Amino acid sequence: MTADRESLRFYVDESAVGLGKALCAARRDTVHVGHALIPECPFGTPDLEWMAAVAARQLVVIVRDKKIRTRPQEVVRFREVGLRVFWLGGKRDLPTWGYLTRIVRHWNTVERVILREGSGPWGYVITESAVTRLM
Repeated sequence: MTADRESLRFYVDESAVGLGKALCAARRDTVHVGHALIPECPFGTPDLEWMAAVAARQLVVIVRDKKIRTRPQEVVRFREVGLRVFWLGGKRDLPTWGYLTRIVRHWNTVERVILREGSGPWGYVITESAVTRLM
């Protein structure tokens, strides 16, 4: 399936690019770092830059990178730009298939959160068993 410029809703950053490519193949509303429909976010784009670009497009972020919520500059930028984020949580890294099955299992909850929360900033963590608010 090809992403559709008019339908974009989700952006998957470099920390979960395998998941981003899988979701992009399955859904028309998802792009990932390096995708042609988001040229301002090539591979290697610093977090502070892609955060602003993605928020300006009003995309919801899916990410594994914990730095966004722990580094002071990134927390400030997160709030300034009104970023909306789902972190893939857990104590150990999973292969792409593990993250894909996790997010698909919780997809209805993800959609409910987006409807309920609306504009950002907000952040939730998706673990094996739940989707929980963090920020």
